[in-house]
Amino acid sequence: MPPAPTSADRQQPAPAGDPVVISVDAMGGDRGPAAVVAGIARSAEKNPDIRFIVHGPEPELRRLIGRRKDLAARCDIRHAEGVVTMNDKPAQVIRSAQGTSMWSAIESVRKGEATAAVSCGNTGALMALSTIRLRKLPGVNRPAIACLWPSRNPAGFNVILDVGADIRADAPDLLQYAMMGASYARNGMGMQRPRVGLLNVGTEEHKGRAELKQAQDLISAAAAEGGFDYVGFVEGGDLMGARADVIVTDGFTGNIALKTGEGTARLVGDFLKDAFANSVMSKFAALLAMTSLKRLQKRIDPRRVNGGVFLGLNGTVVKSHGSADETGVSAAIKLAFQLARSGFQDRLAARVAQAVEQAAAAPAPAVAEESK
Repeated sequence: MPPAPTSADRQQPAPAGDPVVISVDAMGGDRGPAAVVAGIARSAEKNPDIRFIVHGPEPELRRLIGRRKDLAARCDIRHAEGVVTMNDKPAQVIRSAQGTSMWSAIESVRKGEATAAVSCGNTGALMALSTIRLRKLPGVNRPAIACLWPSRNPAGFNVILDVGADIRADAPDLLQYAMMGASYARNGMGMQRPRVGLLNVGTEEHKGRAELKQAQDLISAAAAEGGFDYVGFVEGGDLMGARADVIVTDGFTGNIALKTGEGTARLVGDFLKDAFANSVMSKFAALLAMTSLKRLQKRIDPRRVNGGVFLGLNGTVVKSHGSADETGVSAAIKLAFQLARSGFQDRLAARVAQAVEQAAAAPAPAVAEESK
């Protein structure tokens, strides 16, 4: 029998049938507003409970939305002429962001007009603006970006955080990541009791930096009350494995792991294409294996899990891939909807408060020599 939900999980989600408003930055993606609007239309078709606030140049958005049957009635267009490009530096964006679609999308969440924001734009700029406008949850030192990664788990994915919000993380930060990641897995993926692992250079107790050993003690002590199981240190090979549902690390390590995995997946895909196109017999073999290949493609298709969630802020922000097409945008909106419907933001705040209390009560760590 699964354990009873803890106090942080007893809050009621929004009643089914009540509309959920998602704020969407229509600009900034590599494919332009047409792909974003197509993703909005796809989400609207699948879920009648979503309404949208769409941000960007009004004439263009009105034209794109007007082409879609019945979509205009579910979209509130907010005019914003400026666009944050992928080449803009976060420090520059902060000084001149007002009037951009990204700023406007975040403002709708800050004002309570929308429950969550979705953007395909510049990740660094989006995190900077989100942190400034929404502010961090009380007690949060460093927000984190959580992403889903294909794995051997029954759900098909693992949650990995941080994957690039901040390159540093000390032991209390890693504890907060564990609590936030478990809350995300519970509310975004339906896992009642997620398993949490801490990424290290080995699974042995004596390995790793001093802050990792301190984080291990903090996370282990918080597991029972936090509603998750701590499985201990995990290695790089466990990112795609079935040992843990949530894998915690600092943003520097997480971002390198993410980019390495994405590059490896592309390389393997290219190798498979080359192998099946090598000869007439290999093309015939590809034809015979078409059903299995399509099943594999669907399972590892990054568009199906498009969306990194910013955790630790006073509002839900989902970062879509900059190159996302309508399938990817629709997936990011679906994730934002699921989190909004579950009451994720309030539950996350409760988890963060618990982590802060746990870290404050922990004894000061002894100075330890790092092990290799």
